[in-house]
Amino acid sequence: MGGKITYVFLATVLVLVFGVVGMEGVLLLLTGEPAAMGMGAVAFLLPLVGAWFLWKNTRFARRANRLAAELEAEGGLPVDELRRTQGGRVDRDSADEVFERRKAETEDTPDDWRCWFRLAVAYHDARDTPRARQAMQRAITLHEAA
Repeated sequence: MGGKITYVFLATVLVLVFGVVGMEGVLLLLTGEPAAMGMGAVAFLLPLVGAWFLWKNTRFARRANRLAAELEAEGGLPVDELRRTQGGRVDRDSADEVFERRKAETEDTPDDWRCWFRLAVAYHDARDTPRARQAMQRAITLHEAA
């Protein structure tokens, strides 16, 4: 729950910053000076691009959380079986071992969104965030197609 509160807080702050930057962009556009108008146009577009990225990430997180809830209801969430260092970090060899099992499971049933979800978690545990996002996006796509 703490992660959701932090996300909402940071997203709210980001939207407020978008508003301030957008207003400054409008003010720069209204000056009539070419250089200021150029900076104003860029300052006006930055919040639009930022809002699009925020929307995409929020949508992705909501869909992934929906899959997690459904998988939890089925009793299919991956069990945390990773060894940890004394500092609490995931042991790399342990993460690689679990990853190989998840990868084989996904190769055996490539059309099962549940396997892709578990593979995404294994990628995340192995600290491969880009591939974790790709695997989770594949799980979302397969779930929505079913």
